Amino acid sequence: MSSLAGIRNGSDNVDMTPEQTAAPALPLHPQDEMECRRCGVHCDKVVYPGACLARGCPFVYSYEAWGHTYVGCMQKVYDVEIDLDMLRAAEQRKPGFGAIRAVRRPLPMCRAEVERTYEHRTDEELGCVNPEFSELPVGEPTFKVIAQLRAS
Repeated sequence: MSSLAGIRNGSDNVDMTPEQTAAPALPLHPQDEMECRRCGVHCDKVVYPGACLARGCPFVYSYEAWGHTYVGCMQKVYDVEIDLDMLRAAEQRKPGFGAIRAVRRPLPMCRAEVERTYEHRTDEELGCVNPEFSELPVGEPTFKVIAQLRAS
């Protein structure tokens, strides 16, 4: 007895090319992502651990090991532990210690920014293809308006 549909191996869409079947997944909340690779610029959200200490963040923890004091974030906004003496020495220099890549959404009290890696790759005609990515936690502006005036 034969079936009407027959038995098929593999996908039901065998006539479709990989370009037709693989659609890019768009996030529901792009502001919650920690990195954006939708264009050639490559943006990352970063936080400044020196600001955590200066602001007296309640989520900073410290411990002593091997004769040094290390600090980190209990909320794991950044996922490293930093030697406190080295952090203080770096903060004395200009421009200071610098930013660390965030691995979780920064908290409202975090000093957070969006760092653009390859700024020269910006498409001037289109602008940012994922503008909601730059939204930072409450307390920061949620968007920027940039006007480009051109003489006709």
